[in-house]
Amino acid sequence: MTKLGPLGATHSALDTDTAVAVELEELGYSALWLAGGQGNNLPQITEVVRATSRIQVASGILSVDRVPSAAVASAYADLPAGRFVVGLGGAHGARPLAALGDYLDEIEDVVPPSARILSALGPRMLELARDRASGAYPYLVTTDYVASAREILGADRQLAVLLNVVADTDQAKVRETVRGGGSLKFLAGMPGYAANFRRMGFTDADIADLSDRLVDGLTVWGDFDAVVARLREYRAAGADQVVVPLDGLPREWWPELVKAL
Repeated sequence: MTKLGPLGATHSALDTDTAVAVELEELGYSALWLAGGQGNNLPQITEVVRATSRIQVASGILSVDRVPSAAVASAYADLPAGRFVVGLGGAHGARPLAALGDYLDEIEDVVPPSARILSALGPRMLELARDRASGAYPYLVTTDYVASAREILGADRQLAVLLNVVADTDQAKVRETVRGGGSLKFLAGMPGYAANFRRMGFTDADIADLSDRLVDGLTVWGDFDAVVARLREYRAAGADQVVVPLDGLPREWWPELVKAL
């Protein structure tokens, strides 16, 4: 199974600039996650893999509703073994689990389960990630969620957790930043995320209002030492890898996070 290592990174520049990928590889990050929005970023993933020499490059996440399975299989086959981690999700409609299962069937002969990771939140999707992939890649979750997800996945599956990180010690400003410019507002309106927030104990009012309780529970914030302490809590709860969005973080933090984690 492809091991992701302790610290992954995302950055919006990865979608357009391989120089950032080269820099992060040299700093010692374990994996790069290319979000790609709702589109097909397989060409950029290919460029990043070829511009770097060893770091794992993951799609976080390719939508199975938008990206043909044949394109994923072709890209994976063309790249060096062990470099491209195929992150999949985005199955909607009446039967999302079945749709994702069918997609996995279509790539089965080319992309092994050890090279797949699923954007899983709920228990049934986590079970699918356990049974048909190397593990799960959730976002906007608490440490308690991580512990429960680890129980479902078992010890031999990977859990990479994408975190929302704000480098600010003013809690009021952090809350304003998260409510105004992050992805929480958008994702709180998505049924799958809203359902997972409820599973984690947040109320409908918390979700609708983006309450302090919700924002605080789903955000890592503070100075460097406080952020590192929180990242370590996620690792201790059961995350194999914590994935940090580097946009907005001080550049001097980039190498120090590697040393700390």
